[in-house]
Amino acid sequence: MSALIVMGTLGVIIGIGLALASKIFYVYVDPLVLAVEAALPGANCGGCGMPGCSSNAEAIVAGKAAPNSCVAGSAELAETIAALLGVSIEAKEPDIALPGCTYGPDKADLKYRYDGIHDCRAVSLLSGGMKVCHVGCLGLGTCARACPFGAIHMGPEGLPVVDEKKCTGCGTCERVCPKHIITLSSITRRIIREYTTDDCTTPCQRQCPAGINIREYIHQIAIGDYNRAVQVIKERNPFPTVIGRICPRPCETDCRRKHIDEAVSINALKRFVADYERENKNRVLPFKAPSTDRKLAVIGGGMEGLSTAFFSARLGHEPTVFEATSQLGGLLRTAIARNRLPLEILDWDIEGVLEMGVKVQTGKALGKDFTISTLLADGFEAVFLASGGWDNRLARGTGSDIESSIPGTYLLIDLLKNNAASETEIPIQDNVVIAGGGKSAYDAAKICKDRGAKEVTILQRGVFPDDPEDLDTLQKLGVRVIGNSGICSLKGTDDRLESLAYADLSDLTRTAIPVNVLFLASGRFPELIFVKIKPEESKEPEMNGPVAWEGISPYKQPAYKEEIGLLSEGDPITDMSAAIKAIASGRRGAVSLHKVMYELDLELSANVLTPNFPVQDVDHLDHVIATPRQIMRIEKINNAEEQEIEKGLDENMAKAEADRCLQCGLICYKQTESTIAPAHLFTTADIPESSFSGTEWKAAKISSSDVNRIH
Repeated sequence: MSALIVMGTLGVIIGIGLALASKIFYVYVDPLVLAVEAALPGANCGGCGMPGCSSNAEAIVAGKAAPNSCVAGSAELAETIAALLGVSIEAKEPDIALPGCTYGPDKADLKYRYDGIHDCRAVSLLSGGMKVCHVGCLGLGTCARACPFGAIHMGPEGLPVVDEKKCTGCGTCERVCPKHIITLSSITRRIIREYTTDDCTTPCQRQCPAGINIREYIHQIAIGDYNRAVQVIKERNPFPTVIGRICPRPCETDCRRKHIDEAVSINALKRFVADYERENKNRVLPFKAPSTDRKLAVIGGGMEGLSTAFFSARLGHEPTVFEATSQLGGLLRTAIARNRLPLEILDWDIEGVLEMGVKVQTGKALGKDFTISTLLADGFEAVFLASGGWDNRLARGTGSDIESSIPGTYLLIDLLKNNAASETEIPIQDNVVIAGGGKSAYDAAKICKDRGAKEVTILQRGVFPDDPEDLDTLQKLGVRVIGNSGICSLKGTDDRLESLAYADLSDLTRTAIPVNVLFLASGRFPELIFVKIKPEESKEPEMNGPVAWEGISPYKQPAYKEEIGLLSEGDPITDMSAAIKAIASGRRGAVSLHKVMYELDLELSANVLTPNFPVQDVDHLDHVIATPRQIMRIEKINNAEEQEIEKGLDENMAKAEADRCLQCGLICYKQTESTIAPAHLFTTADIPESSFSGTEWKAAKISSSDVNRIH
């Protein structure tokens, strides 16, 4: 009996203990995670980048992975998972692994031969690896061994080769490559991409505002594939025929051949293949991402606006360009001599933009025929403003007109120039903000006060005013002056401007202030992206009700990535100084639109490549034979004002000029002499770290017997 009591007591104690343990150590499993995991195929292949399907399910539910992240699943699987999450899924072009090194280890310069663990990650720990180039491929095939689908093998030149049919875009190769040589690529990734210090960029490419892959399109010309050359150019430049005639050619100033003779005629080669496309009437169009069914509006049919629309269309969106005049082209149609840029050349490239799916409405002026809010109300998800500068108004013959491209926003010059005559045209309301202008802003502040403004605020990027008398006068008028500040965003409802946010440039704190009228001291309206402000969750959006909007800046060009606010340093104060810069700005505008719509971060990475960022380069060339540069032909013409003077390169000249290209990498280049540099054998201790930035150590053939005595 006592034994039964003891056993019963122990059973009760154990039961209570187990009950308490289940409460203490209970692990909650989200039923949504279980549902997603059940939908996954259970292959545990690792292609998603997770240890298994369970981890991928948790990442999908947490928003860290997409519903279509399972590379072993079908499109139907992605739709099933999206339905479980209560979200929709858009079509997306596949990611493909893309090697990014120019020369294999056998041809590239070496620091030493490595005889340790046969893995790129191990080699990279030793001062960056065996190559002189800090970012070059090490050629040991770690990416090929890591690929779970056998889509990569090492080619005869010691560089990875990707089988696009087998590649699933899982990113395993990208994660194991210590040099970031092999990365994922897609149409969207290529458009969005800003070059970083990890990329193998060439001097000419770094100087090109649009970042065109110059080495590759010249290579395609050299092998006679002109259509492919045009396609490479149009990856970053939708106007190759135009730019081939009017570009200031910053790329040629840094061409590496300058160390031997003269730069390659890069722009003339661009013109050659673009003219080849036009003369053969065989339009070459770059690839597009799948349709997203998202409508965008672009205001302004100049180079920047058309480029924004072009790249937006390539990202899969549906852009419509609104142009105030009857024709597209902006200042290129009116301000450039016809013997430099015939209109048929301009029209040919514009037609190519439209063939990408860009819609156009000409004769439609912002503020007269439509407004920002009406576009947003009509179903456009975002609006991009690229209306140009005051000089554009002069070209349109409307220089004396006062325009307000942004609700409640005017150019300061219109207020100062037409003080007496514009009382009714520029209504001065209670809260006025004047951005920039220096001492001109003081005169404008007095005018606004005289016209009844209750609050006048001057926002200056510098520390103003520097004259105590000016400050005293403004204080007596009740004008507030805020220095060291930059406008970050505007907000309004329908056609009313209601507030702006500015940042203190010293500590980046943001402050919102009310504003009804904003004057800009620049000669142009800045590029802005306008989107609807989402209503609070507690409020139901009213059908056909007021449209609340916000205007924000696209991200800055990398050279000025630290700048904050509208019309900061690096932003144009009238119009673009070169068409190629307008094209580059258009791509950044399209990328910014894309990111804003998908709520992605606009910040650039810390290692984005800028002109002042130190990168490896060379200061001399070895074993390169000097060859003469091909010069474009000039022919006698009857009408010098209407006919082109320069006739471009013929095919033989183009191929000869393309052969002059050294097909550079970061520091590597094609040698043209047969002389072989003497072999240099070193241990790691023999080579100072300071020597790794040049081409002092030449590639050499090393026998197997030599390898045995190299550390």
